[in-house]
Amino acid sequence: MSSFTFPPPARPAVPVEGTSALFPVRRILCVGRNYAAHAREMGADERDLPFFFSKPADAVVICPPGQSVTLPYPSATSDLHHEVELVAALSSGGSNLTPEQGLAAVYGYAVGVDLTRRDLQNGFKAKGHPWDAAKGFDLSAPISPIRRKANCPLAQDAIGQAEGKIWLTIDGQTRQDGQLVDMIWSIGETIAQASRLWTLAAGDLIFTGTPEGVGPIERDEIVKAGIEGVGELLFKLL
Repeated sequence: MSSFTFPPPARPAVPVEGTSALFPVRRILCVGRNYAAHAREMGADERDLPFFFSKPADAVVICPPGQSVTLPYPSATSDLHHEVELVAALSSGGSNLTPEQGLAAVYGYAVGVDLTRRDLQNGFKAKGHPWDAAKGFDLSAPISPIRRKANCPLAQDAIGQAEGKIWLTIDGQTRQDGQLVDMIWSIGETIAQASRLWTLAAGDLIFTGTPEGVGPIERDEIVKAGIEGVGELLFKLL
């Protein structure tokens, strides 16, 4: 009979708002440049097909409602950036989904922040190297509890073109202030595109992109982020 060589680590999980349930995280996929103004500020065309990168499941950091979480400033960077994002949590999946099927796979939504070692990312890009270490490092995905889809006034049409304000402040000063309706690819379209590259499944978290205004976070600064109808999160870097 086979056995593990050592006890396997606990599976990362995100609380489901208003319940005692936990959402087990299978993996984290993130889409880049999914808001026109952010695409322009990063030097891209507005309607490019979405591209994806990933973070390990254990990059999630749970930010309970109304509580501030303290995070260590990441190693190997002096230019850490914030990117607030709507996160879609999947309860089913598949391959080559239609946008309608992609939207139907969503269990609920959360607020997420994609933390980025921007100096590393820029250096890797300049050399044509992969930039996993710039995105997929420890504690790089702060996230709020998941709000079940039935309780979120988000998906306004069959493919999930969402409406609502998405924002982030640092020490009370607004840094990102956008609208979900400005997403280039809707929630359903984004999930459908991802399903052409991976077989999606229950437990996947899809970070759906960030609006303009990304920028640095310094030590001792307090980051607060939220999405209308979804929730808020709060954390501080030391």
